[in-house]
Amino acid sequence: MNTAIILAAGQGTRMRSKTPKVLHKVGGKYLLQHVIDASKESVGEINVIVGHNSELVKEAIIDSKINWVLQEEQLGTGHAVQQATPFIEDESICLILYSDVPLLKRTTIKQLINKANSSGFSLLSVLLEEPYGYGRIIRDSNGSIHSIVEQKDANQDQLKINEINTGIMAIKGSLLKKYLSELQPNNSQGEFYLTDIVEKAVKDNVNIASLICESDSEVMGINDKKQLSQAERAHQSSQAEELMSSGLTIMDPKRFDCRGKINFGNDCVVDINVIFEGNNDLGNNVVISPNCIIKDSKIGDNTHILPNSIIENASIGSNTSIGPFARIRPDTSIGNHSKIGNFVEIKKSNVQNNSKISHLSYIGDSKIGNDVNIGAGVITCNYDGSNKHQTEINDGAFIGSNSQLVAPVTIGENATIGAGSTITQNAPDNKLTLSRNKQSTIDKWKRPTKK
Repeated sequence: MNTAIILAAGQGTRMRSKTPKVLHKVGGKYLLQHVIDASKESVGEINVIVGHNSELVKEAIIDSKINWVLQEEQLGTGHAVQQATPFIEDESICLILYSDVPLLKRTTIKQLINKANSSGFSLLSVLLEEPYGYGRIIRDSNGSIHSIVEQKDANQDQLKINEINTGIMAIKGSLLKKYLSELQPNNSQGEFYLTDIVEKAVKDNVNIASLICESDSEVMGINDKKQLSQAERAHQSSQAEELMSSGLTIMDPKRFDCRGKINFGNDCVVDINVIFEGNNDLGNNVVISPNCIIKDSKIGDNTHILPNSIIENASIGSNTSIGPFARIRPDTSIGNHSKIGNFVEIKKSNVQNNSKISHLSYIGDSKIGNDVNIGAGVITCNYDGSNKHQTEINDGAFIGSNSQLVAPVTIGENATIGAGSTITQNAPDNKLTLSRNKQSTIDKWKRPTKK
């Protein structure tokens, strides 16, 4: 059974944050979670080495497949991996990954393990135009890997090499345990370097297979907020390319963000500055206009989400229009052929087919029937200061502008509520209900003036 060891014990001081580095996010997902998810298809057990803020990390990552291993004192990468040796089987292939390298692809991991199955040891490298700060891959005259020299220990000739070590490797368990036991802190940092096992393997005539990663963004490490933003954009660019290849029209991939997953039908269009969070399903011919946020929602066929709208944990029917500047809050369902207009907020409500709430209204904790028309400025007064109450508006009802429906209250089928009414009791079917004070004019009134 193949095993993964993920190093996640570092303090991450350059992030300048109280949040552990591995719990910062790319694409709405923890850095560490990216690495765990990428490795799952290739290994049977995952060992995560934790140190600083270990309890916070374990609380955030809930996964029964993980074996948490504590590195109490941070003495280098080799020392970190040594902590997991009791959990490594001699005949397994051990995959060593880093929690701050979140964009590594599953396919790359599989290739690396396949090479290790053949040779016993495989190493992932990448070619960089600017390799400063990274350990260099040293090859012999035959092109075989000879050793790895860290930046701080490299001479001038070695610093010119642009093939760098990613630190990611796959190695047979028995070999890994053997070389880990031989590590010495013979370097300027006084640490146990995992990279030193490469030279030891070469001395034992172990053929180290190399895999050069095609994309440097796939193996980029994150040490500060600038690199975090670069990883975010690289991740979004990669997602956009995959989605467009699958048929999604994205008007400008550089202004697209998906922090989760999108399932979509044919001929869907996503305009600029749209953010998808969580899991979202789009039907056929869905159009998402600029500056919208869609989170954990389902949107039906031929529906148009107009600009600057927010939809969260909601279901939107087919042939429906939402927005602009609409807010659809959690646990809301909107039917087919309906219209939710500008500056309308709906929360925890069910709106049936062919109903219209065109502008400037708040609908909360409500059941809205079919063919209902709700005028401008209508408010369902659902909160009494302690509890929420439900408003029910039955099929065909017409609610005049600037009305307040004080819940709990039911508006009957085909009922009409006169504009400007405050309704505190049930309104019967097929009748006009209104509540207004008698209008009066005061003849001798004078407008106040400044003193």
